[in-house]
Amino acid sequence: MRAMTVIPGRPGSEELSELPEPEAGAGELLVEPVLLGVCGTDREILDGVHGEPPPGHERLVLGHELLGRVREAGGGFDAGQLVAGIVRRPDPVPCACCARGEWDMCRNGQYTERGIKALDGYGAELVTIEADFAIPIPDDLGTLGVLTEPSSILAKAWEQIDRIATRACSVHERVLVTGAGPIGLLAALMGVQRELEVHVLDRATEGNKPEVVAALGAEYHTGDVTEVAKEFDPDVVVECTGVAELVAGAMRHTAPGAIVCLTGVAASRELSVDVGALNNELVLENDVVFGSVNANLRHYGMAADALAKADRSWLERMITRRVPLERFEEALERQPDDVKVVIELGS
Repeated sequence: MRAMTVIPGRPGSEELSELPEPEAGAGELLVEPVLLGVCGTDREILDGVHGEPPPGHERLVLGHELLGRVREAGGGFDAGQLVAGIVRRPDPVPCACCARGEWDMCRNGQYTERGIKALDGYGAELVTIEADFAIPIPDDLGTLGVLTEPSSILAKAWEQIDRIATRACSVHERVLVTGAGPIGLLAALMGVQRELEVHVLDRATEGNKPEVVAALGAEYHTGDVTEVAKEFDPDVVVECTGVAELVAGAMRHTAPGAIVCLTGVAASRELSVDVGALNNELVLENDVVFGSVNANLRHYGMAADALAKADRSWLERMITRRVPLERFEEALERQPDDVKVVIELGS
């Protein structure tokens, strides 16, 4: 069978490899991948920034945003059923969080991740998944179920925001999302589903992104984050870019008692910030700033529910490019109008 592989730490080593077909073990499902979403993490692995192959192997099978179809019934799943695959696995020790099923909050770093860290990914024509780490996708959601994994990241972020908001005596109702990529648009979707006033900031001045935000019923902005935030004093900020200037601006320019969730991973870049002034603003206004990454089983279920409630035609506009498996490298080359790019592996 064909599989997308790379030698982690060696840029330019990606190839379509021939591998033996896997056999499902006890408690596992044999799954035929249909679509595979591409994200910045995949591009960073190809660039040699990170990634770790399974023990004893040189190459890593790429891919962690899976939509697949169960080949044979088992583990509570029917043959032909659509599923998404969870990315992270708890560490073998396990830490206190992993022991409770909260492996997204692993405390000792010994977790593994499909297609990223010490486990082969889903970028092959046939894969196995432990039944406990597979998420059923409604038939009527169809191929849009490929958005489940990125949606799980935002489901977790919003779960944390909702919990933190209970400490306040006032309603958090104005949301600023920085970035109109897949993560930003899904963050905006879940804000709209909570009937909040949602604003999205991105640098694109025309094209798909402004149109998709408008179709969601949110307001689209370009320009400086400080000026945009001053227009409406956001109670909640979901930062989805990792751009240093936006991260700093997101923390500084909010309403009192605001909640700022950082979901983007920043590239190394120096930025001059008055830490003392930032500290004073956070303390004196009772603000909360926290980071969020990855997701556990509960969040995948929440993600599937959010997608099921969303307008199908709106979700379809998020997927801007489909690339066949034999040309998978093209999917990993970012193009100006890209939002979500997917690789086609099956039907």
